[in-house]
Amino acid sequence: MNLHKILKIVAGLLGVAGIIFLARIISKGDDEIKAAALNGDTAIVDPMAFVAYIILGLVLAFVIIFVIKNLFTNTSGLKNTLIGFGAFAAVLFISYVMSGGDPMQYKLQDGFATESQSQMVGAGLTAFYILIVVAALTMIFSGVKKVISK
Repeated sequence: MNLHKILKIVAGLLGVAGIIFLARIISKGDDEIKAAALNGDTAIVDPMAFVAYIILGLVLAFVIIFVIKNLFTNTSGLKNTLIGFGAFAAVLFISYVMSGGDPMQYKLQDGFATESQSQMVGAGLTAFYILIVVAALTMIFSGVKKVISK
């Protein structure tokens, strides 16, 4: 039995389980589920959540496995991935250096934000702005290039 058949069987079983649990949820109704949840009883929706967690875990595992496999079998792709990763790391580093800590006190749930927490938030915002500008310039450049080449 090859991997494709096994994956089809697993997908089918998870699909059937999802349909059964969904029918169970629908048959109970919103009011009964809300009342049970207020009392701390989530037994009606827990099985559906577990099926969703299993599917999410399987998808993430397969994505990670196949991405890593493809990176090491395709050396030019590995080079391009490392260049992209390096460029992203450079944007994050530049953003962190550009954003200074804010001396103003910001209230959090656990107290006040420290200067390093403030700098990390500023770095994230600066990186976001840099990446927006790069994305916009890339779209404009590709659109102009497409118009010129016609």
